[in-house]
Amino acid sequence: MRVLIINTSERIGGAAIAANRLMDALKKNNVKAKMLVRDKQTDRLTVMAVGHHWAHPLKFVWERLCIFIANKFSRKNLFQVDLANAGTDVTAVPEFQRADVVHLHWVNQGFLSLADIRKIMHSGKPVVITMHDQWYFTGICHYSGSCNKYTQMCHHCELMNGNLLGDFAKRVFLKKREIYNSAPLTFVGCSQWMANLAQQSRLTQGHRVVSIPNAINTDLFCPQDKRQARQAFNLPLDKHLLLFGCQRITDERKGFQYLVDALQLIKKNNADFASSIELVVVGGEAENIRNKVPFEIIPVNYVSDPKKMVTLYNAVDIYVTPSLQDNLPNTIMESMACGIPCVGFNVGGIPEMIDHQENGYVAAYKNAQDFAEGILWTLSADHEALSRHARNKVMTTYSENAVAHQYIKVYEEVYSHHTPSSSL
Repeated sequence: MRVLIINTSERIGGAAIAANRLMDALKKNNVKAKMLVRDKQTDRLTVMAVGHHWAHPLKFVWERLCIFIANKFSRKNLFQVDLANAGTDVTAVPEFQRADVVHLHWVNQGFLSLADIRKIMHSGKPVVITMHDQWYFTGICHYSGSCNKYTQMCHHCELMNGNLLGDFAKRVFLKKREIYNSAPLTFVGCSQWMANLAQQSRLTQGHRVVSIPNAINTDLFCPQDKRQARQAFNLPLDKHLLLFGCQRITDERKGFQYLVDALQLIKKNNADFASSIELVVVGGEAENIRNKVPFEIIPVNYVSDPKKMVTLYNAVDIYVTPSLQDNLPNTIMESMACGIPCVGFNVGGIPEMIDHQENGYVAAYKNAQDFAEGILWTLSADHEALSRHARNKVMTTYSENAVAHQYIKVYEEVYSHHTPSSSL
């Protein structure tokens, strides 16, 4: 069977990493899987770039410009929505024509337009869609927050300041409904939480919705000697180290302020123990948060080499993620695969990953006090037991074989039941 995975980027972003890992997992299970991307970052032969390189920025800027104008010339939420009004036709690409199953992942920011998606649906190929966020079953937003208009009809999106160019949310919602009605689809949520939300949408009615997690290479992401890992990054050997990944602290979905509040509570109420805690920050925002966090900050620049990232995970005691909206974070999976317990809020797919007080701590949503207690509990608990349980959870649930077999079953089902509506 030939499977074509389509994603905007090959390596950049959580969806790209997940899609790339799925391709590798499928290949290890004798599936002829390839990736089709707009942005190619490596020289891998199984990854193909499509379209004219010079045109990609123009399509991206055009979409952002339309959002900017419709948003009353405000940059607020500029990247929280996508209109899919510009893109690239991929159906003529040889890899597409040879594919038995087309697997769409994250295709936004000017890669595929709604017209391009319609062509894919009309190509005669069975289509599987993995939802790394909510965009496929909402009008234009990637995360809807408390809004549930998508269950009936998106309109007057709350992430937009206005509708100077018309009601984009309603317009895109109606176009998606028309496109989806033209062919049977299988929607895959990376978490049960995402699948449950999708099942409530008017757009997925009449289509199959299932939950399959992302895959991870457990041979690469695995436990290492902690002392050697710390020496590799020149980290203190006698401290409790927390790891926090931070790309944009201004993104409210990442919940950075709740981490600050939790650390301040620890400093205030557990002064003696707090003196042994330091925060490792990876992602380039360390200097911007140094004055906000009441602990010693150890900055680590963005780590692009997966092997070095594995060593960094192994160097710390806990991975902390105060995210307020998340699907199935790769960082939690990676940490747990390395035997590192995690602390996160009870939101999205996080409680599906972290088993409370077994391999980490799930704090009450937006509760900084409980988040602080989670950090203290995890640092004080039996680390060897937490580490073993974290690793075992990943091995049984997120390993390449476990995930690949679930997807292969879906591919076989959609392929065997698919009746081509047309041919290219």
